[in-house]
Amino acid sequence: MKFARLGPAGHEQPVVVREDAVYSLAGLVADINADFWETDGPARVRAALEAGTLPVVEDADRLRIGSPIARPGAIVCIGMNYAAHAAESGAEPPPVPVIFFKAPNTMAGPNDPVTIPKGSTKTDWEVELGIVIGKRASYLDSPADSLEHVAGFVVANDLSERAFQLDLSGGQWSKGKIAPGFSPLGPWLVTPDEVEHQKLGLRSFVNGEPRQDSTTADQLFDVAHVIHHLSQFMALDPGDLVLTGTPEGVALSGRFPYLVPGDVVEIEIDGLGRQRQEYLAYDAGR
Repeated sequence: MKFARLGPAGHEQPVVVREDAVYSLAGLVADINADFWETDGPARVRAALEAGTLPVVEDADRLRIGSPIARPGAIVCIGMNYAAHAAESGAEPPPVPVIFFKAPNTMAGPNDPVTIPKGSTKTDWEVELGIVIGKRASYLDSPADSLEHVAGFVVANDLSERAFQLDLSGGQWSKGKIAPGFSPLGPWLVTPDEVEHQKLGLRSFVNGEPRQDSTTADQLFDVAHVIHHLSQFMALDPGDLVLTGTPEGVALSGRFPYLVPGDVVEIEIDGLGRQRQEYLAYDAGR
C-alpha cells in the first residue's frame, strides 16, 4: 500500500493511494504516526478498503502533499553508505555504519520550497532511501530479524550545508543537516511488500541536469544490516525514520556547483515517487 498525507502544512489528512482513487483515512486513524503502526493500521486500512467504507478524496491532485509520516521521535542518518560517495567526499569507506541525527522539524513535503540557510554558501542535495520503523527494534539478535520491524520506505532528500557540516562542525556533522526544511520526504510511504528495497534506482537532477544515478544494491550496509546495527546502540520506535545514505554525484564532489536561489532540485527512487523543490534565498521576514 501507499500512504500519504495531504493538505496545508500542519493540517494534513492521512490517505491511502490506489490506482483507482485516493481514499481518506481521517475517520479511521488520527495520523500516520506511532499509534498507526502500533495498532496495526495497515490491516485496518486494508479491511476498510475491502469493505468499501473509505471516502474518496475529491480533487486530491490539487492538494499539497505533505510528509507521508507525522513527526517522528527520531531521524537517524547513515553517512557514507556508498563507496563512491565516500571517495568523492575524500574519505575511505567506513568499516562500520557512521551515524548522525537530524531534528524532526527538518521534515517537509516533497514539493515544498526550501529556504537556503542564512549565511550558507554550500547547500547540497542528497537523494536517499528512507526507512520508517513499524515495530520497536532493540538489541535485535541478527540482521535477519530486521525487516519485520520495517513499516515502509520513502524518498528522502538529506539536504546538507557542507561548510556548516565540515568547517564549523566541531567534529560532528549535524550542524550542516538540521536547518528547517532540510528533510523533504515522500510523496508516499510504500509498504515493504510493494518494493524490492535493495534493487531500487536512485536519481537526482538540478535544473533538469542529471546528478546522481545509482542503486540501493550499491549500499555498503544494506537495510537489514543498518537496522540491526542501530538496534545495538538505541531503541528504534514505531514512526522513527532512518535515512540510509546517498550515492555519488553531489556538489561536495567539486564536479557541480552548490545550490543558489532559483535552482530546482528533483529526486526520485523507483517505485517510491519523485520530489521537486525550488530553492529560495533566506528572508528574515518569511
